[in-house]
Amino acid sequence: MEYKKTVFNFYYEWWKNIDKFIFLLIVLLFCTGLFFSLVSTSLVASDKLNTNDYSFFFKHFIFILLGVFVIFFLSSIDKETLLKFSVIFFLISLIFLILVPFIGIEIKGSKRWIDLNFLPRFQPIELVKPFLIMFISIILSSQKYTNIYIKYLLTFFTTLVIALLLAVQPDIGQTLLIFFTWSILIFTSGINIFFLIILFLFLIFAFLYLIFFVEKFEYIKNRLTSFFDSEKGTHNFQSDKAIDSITSGGFFGKGIGEGTLKNRVPEAHTDYIISVISEEFGVIAIILILLLFLIFIYSVFKKVNFENDEKIKLILVGCASLILMQTMIHIGVNIRLFPTTGMTLPFISYGGSSIISISILSGIILNFTKRKIA
Repeated sequence: MEYKKTVFNFYYEWWKNIDKFIFLLIVLLFCTGLFFSLVSTSLVASDKLNTNDYSFFFKHFIFILLGVFVIFFLSSIDKETLLKFSVIFFLISLIFLILVPFIGIEIKGSKRWIDLNFLPRFQPIELVKPFLIMFISIILSSQKYTNIYIKYLLTFFTTLVIALLLAVQPDIGQTLLIFFTWSILIFTSGINIFFLIILFLFLIFAFLYLIFFVEKFEYIKNRLTSFFDSEKGTHNFQSDKAIDSITSGGFFGKGIGEGTLKNRVPEAHTDYIISVISEEFGVIAIILILLLFLIFIYSVFKKVNFENDEKIKLILVGCASLILMQTMIHIGVNIRLFPTTGMTLPFISYGGSSIISISILSGIILNFTKRKIA
């Protein structure tokens, strides 16, 4: 009886202290993703397995349940404990990322996944991203080193190591996302604008060198050529089909199950989920999803204004910015505003690694936006 009372008190304290509005938005976004997973993957599974199969949907559902556990765990532990363990989690995830070139699985010319006997196949960078934000924020707000430029260089070289590991895979989309997150964090910490400009010029020249002089990255040049001149390029098929689907869906869509993009484009339920949704449910559905994301991001940034701890401010800004930028890239690729990158839509896209990654980010956000106990 005493044990039940203790467990009840624990859950009650957790529920009492978390930001219920942000939690509701997270649940709503996950439920939205689960619904669209059902309507966008059931036919894909049927085609692949020659049966009325809902395996994609059930896998998505299982990963969301696992994600809910991750959110609860990370949001319920003490803040200081989370900060301490985040460094350990970062190092573990970094080790997995280092192992990708050696034991990773190659799919469609890219080696980004690890398949261990005791774990399902996963993408290590999705685990690295949330804890990289915390690692960088801890360094930037550390009182141990007073020279801010040493902190900037330390975080830069950490980010550069991860970027190089991603470049080997290759995964240029995640590489740019990592550098964007780093730049947001150092900008928020108060970096000198000239120092930031010099770093960005260096990164631009390094990027141009890779795509024009390193054969391994020639595919990036081909995608850029396709993006700016469709007649010269050969990488427009998916983007063209996606934009056609959005156009054909119109304002209210064709109806559930009437879309064709999910059967015409490989992995449409991950990289092109927003086009699948638009084709069947119309632009109105996309507007509502965007509103959910914007309200979620605004709610997190609003909490930053009331936070006094510099470290937590940086973590919240980093988490919200990562989610916002990844969402913008996904939608930008779908409407052919950006070249093809293979970026999932947070909360919505099918994929275990992506769901766990956004669950970690959500758990961190809920932990650091909890009501302060006097």
